[in-house]
Amino acid sequence: MKLIINNIRASVDDDLNSLKYKSAKKLNVSSNSINGFKIVKESIDARRKPNISLVYSVMVEINSKYKIPVNSDIRLLEETTCISLNPGDKNIVGRPVVVGFGPSGMFAALVLAQNGYKPIVIERGESMEKRTQMVNTFWKDNLLNTETNVQFGEGGAGTFSDGKLTTRINDARCEKVLEELYKHGAPEEILYKNKPHIGTDILKNVVVNIRRKIEELGGEVFFNSKLTGLNFNNNTISGIEINDRDIIDTNILIIAIGHSARDTFEMMLQKGIQFEQKPFSIGVRIEHPQEIINLAQYGSASIAPRLGPADYQLFYKTNGRTVYSFCMCPGGIVVASASEHDTIVTNG
Repeated sequence: MKLIINNIRASVDDDLNSLKYKSAKKLNVSSNSINGFKIVKESIDARRKPNISLVYSVMVEINSKYKIPVNSDIRLLEETTCISLNPGDKNIVGRPVVVGFGPSGMFAALVLAQNGYKPIVIERGESMEKRTQMVNTFWKDNLLNTETNVQFGEGGAGTFSDGKLTTRINDARCEKVLEELYKHGAPEEILYKNKPHIGTDILKNVVVNIRRKIEELGGEVFFNSKLTGLNFNNNTISGIEINDRDIIDTNILIIAIGHSARDTFEMMLQKGIQFEQKPFSIGVRIEHPQEIINLAQYGSASIAPRLGPADYQLFYKTNGRTVYSFCMCPGGIVVASASEHDTIVTNG
């Protein structure tokens, strides 16, 4: 049987064997009785600095003959499928089309491909290999390409933003995202770290591997392909126009273009597409030297290599509203991220 054990505390010097021993102790069994062992979550408790604790949740597999203590830290693992698709009852004209190959479009296309739908993906920017060259040229020589840049191109803006995997939601589909990223080349630690980062250098390869998986499953990804028009039949989408000339017939369209594609939003507005407003957050950048944050969070224990760069958040409540920091880049740098001429955009 498989069990989840929560609230296992370890020091910054403990290794995997020590963690396995502490898990067995909670179950009142020997370490040799554990057949399967996997870290599910790791977080840092720095409230008693410099005595820093690492807090773990782990999955263990043991023989069902053992009598397991019943308490709030131990529970039976329920095997679930985080994503299930219910086939629709309407005929598909052509193939599903996904517009944009950032995070949303990439995973929409991947799930469609995994379920046999062979999607067509169009992306206004370049492939990762060419995109990286063009972004480096922008940073070095100040030559901006408005179609391929930090905002537009394979992988979306997040590819050049350290691959932060931060969310405040609790949804089973988040596990699907992490598992796919891991299967396609991301480090295993993203499956259990409290606020995981993949890192831009690794993420570039992960994105390419996901694209190749989509293609392997029958999907197609076209770069330098910008959505420039929409066709309708009886108020239902019947096709799209690409680069002001090419037409694809489809009645299934996913638009995942990101917030910076203002020209595409304007085109859709002119076509009579209804938009619904939603709340949004406005961010400012706060920079602190990493050494100061490490010392504030961990005290003298900040030199421990196991801890790495410290994370933190800022909150302030005023007039019934909350001001808060969304995410951070420990040890990161600020990069120019413009997608239009005569504008200033930065990211971390």
